[in-house]
Amino acid sequence: MTAATADIDARAAGLGLFEKWLSVWVGGAILAGIALGNVAPELFASLAAIEYASVNLVVAVLIWAMIFPMMVAVDFGAVRRVGDKPKGLIITLVVNWLIKPFTMAALGVLFFEVVFADLIAPADAQQYIAGLILLGAAPCTAMVFVWSQLTKGDPAYTLVQVAANDLIMIVAFAPIVALLLGVTDIAVPWETLLLSVALYVVVPLAAGALVRHRLLATHGGDEAAVSEFTGRLKPLSIIGLLLTVLLLFGFQAETIVARPLLIVLIAAPIIVQSYGIFLIAYGWAKAWKVPHAVAAPCALIGTSNFFELAVAVAIGLFGLGSGAALATVVGVLVEVPVMLSLVAIANRTRSSFAAG
Repeated sequence: MTAATADIDARAAGLGLFEKWLSVWVGGAILAGIALGNVAPELFASLAAIEYASVNLVVAVLIWAMIFPMMVAVDFGAVRRVGDKPKGLIITLVVNWLIKPFTMAALGVLFFEVVFADLIAPADAQQYIAGLILLGAAPCTAMVFVWSQLTKGDPAYTLVQVAANDLIMIVAFAPIVALLLGVTDIAVPWETLLLSVALYVVVPLAAGALVRHRLLATHGGDEAAVSEFTGRLKPLSIIGLLLTVLLLFGFQAETIVARPLLIVLIAAPIIVQSYGIFLIAYGWAKAWKVPHAVAAPCALIGTSNFFELAVAVAIGLFGLGSGAALATVVGVLVEVPVMLSLVAIANRTRSSFAAG
C-alpha cells in the first residue's frame, strides 16, 4: 500500500459531522430556501438577475466553492491504475454513458407524454423532459467521495472513477445532450452548452489540478499536503453546497408551494431512474463477482448526478424560471434521500459480495 493510499484510507475510515447528518443539513437548506423564497421573492428575483451570458454569477460562485476542494483531491495520475480493476470501471462507464442518458430520456417521454399527459400541458412537458435529460447526461463527480466513504468503498478506485468520468464528460456531455434534446424537438444553443461544460468542468478541473501540482511540488510529493489543504477548505465546500441548495429552492419557492403535485410528478421518473440504474449496475457487479468495495461505489457513481452542471446548463439554456430548471432542482431534492437509501441497501448487502 502506498503512502497516498494509506492516507486516503485513513480519511475514508471516519465520517465528519457533515457527512453523518447530510440529509438534515440539506433538508434544512431546502426548507429555508422555500420559506425565504416566499417571504422575500424580490430578493431572489434580484439575485436571479445577476447573470452574464445566461449564466447566473451567484450560483456559479457557490458551485465553484462547493466543488473546487473536491477537484483538488482528484488525482488524475490514478487513471494509470484503471487496469488493476477494469470490471468496475467498465460497468460504471457503460451505465453512465450508454444506458443512463437514454433511459432517462425515455422515462421522461413515458411519464410526461403518456402517464401524465392529462395533467401537464405539452409545452411544459417538453421543458421537464429537457431537465431530466440534463440530469441523466451528467454523472456524479463531487458527491461521489461522500457516497464511497459511506459504503467503505475503495478510495483509489473512486478517484479513478471520478477522473475517468470527468475526462469523458468534457467531450461527451454536450453531444449527448444535443442529440437527446434534438430528438425531443428542443432547440439547442451549442455555445451555451459548451460554455457551461467549460465553466463547471474544464476550468475547475484545470484549477484543481494546478493547485494540486503546486501543493505536491512544494511538499516533496506528500499527499498529506493535499489532504490538509482540502480539509481547510471543507467548510467553504459545505457552505457552498447548502447555499446553492437554498438559492435553487428559493428561486423556485413560489412554484413549489403553489404546485406541490407538480414536484411529485417530476420526482417520479427521477426516482424510478435512480433505483433502476442502481439495480442494473449493482446486479451486474454481483454477477461479474466484483468485490463490494468496488461494486458499491461503482453502482452509486452511476446512479448519482452531477446536479450542479445540470442546473447550470438548464439555467443557461432555458432560464431560471423554466420548467427545465425546475426539473433539475427537483433532482437536487430527490438526490440526497434517494442516495442515502441506496447507501443503506449497499451496506446491508455487503456480505453477499466477494470480500477480496
